Amino acid sequence: MYDPTRLAALVAVAEAGSITRAAERLGYTPPALSQQLAKLEREAGTALLVRHPRGTRLTGAGELLVVRARRVLDELERARHELARLAGLAGGTLRLGTFPTAGIHLLPPVLSAFHRAYPDVELAVADYDPPAGAHAVAAGDIDLALTHTYEPADPVPLPSSVSLEPVLVEELVLVTSPGHILTADASRLPPSELAGQPLISMAPRHPARRGVEAALAAAGATPAVLVETPGYAVVCALVSAGLGVAVVPEMVARTTATPLGVRPLEPGTLRRTISVAYRTGEAAPAADAFRALLRGAFGRAARHL
Repeated sequence: MYDPTRLAALVAVAEAGSITRAAERLGYTPPALSQQLAKLEREAGTALLVRHPRGTRLTGAGELLVVRARRVLDELERARHELARLAGLAGGTLRLGTFPTAGIHLLPPVLSAFHRAYPDVELAVADYDPPAGAHAVAAGDIDLALTHTYEPADPVPLPSSVSLEPVLVEELVLVTSPGHILTADASRLPPSELAGQPLISMAPRHPARRGVEAALAAAGATPAVLVETPGYAVVCALVSAGLGVAVVPEMVARTTATPLGVRPLEPGTLRRTISVAYRTGEAAPAADAFRALLRGAFGRAARHL
């Protein structure tokens, strides 16, 4: 039996002419798509693609399988539509709230997968800095919200009508300017080594991080620059310019556009948990389907952090 996801990947490569362009269309990275194609070739027991500097072409076996794959995928698509109508997913709008990091780096592939599975459901996305998203869900302004909490932190009360489903837990890591002595080693850094270091601090306007900032202050880090907005892009740019060090979620450190040194901290107790907020006990087929896709996507993200 051939995996339909891998068959769709082969068809996308046939139509796009290259793995890179097909990966962009499907919301994958090129290495991830290459892995799917390699598994399909193992399932088929023969080479399906020939890679060359200007792109990718199908072998004879690949051309044959693409013809059959299109028929299979068309049938599956018709089945999805029929099942969607039965499940109440044949129309309407799914309204989502997100914060910037998740909205840029995690949400797009999930939105793409949802749209492919349920093309009749319209999607609307809005920005909500936590915990505002959970309150917007309670008020009925949106259906789901990606939100986050930090550790250590005081508990944040939630509206009684809202539940949180954790989908990703990530450590906070030290970031420095490139070549900084503190990130020359890949081992975990004891927080005591931050004593006397100038810290890019987000505490004044970002209540969720106050417990984290207090822990860093207890370790001896000295606030040097206060960033009054919760934008990690600004923090990373200031760190990269050599104005100080910072402690940020690992996803932020790995995806920032500015060059940084990165090092994990000991003992790994500074964390951020990303959750999806939803209305408790509500029958919402589109929201439930989206949450299921989130679990899979965020699980893959966790394995690559």
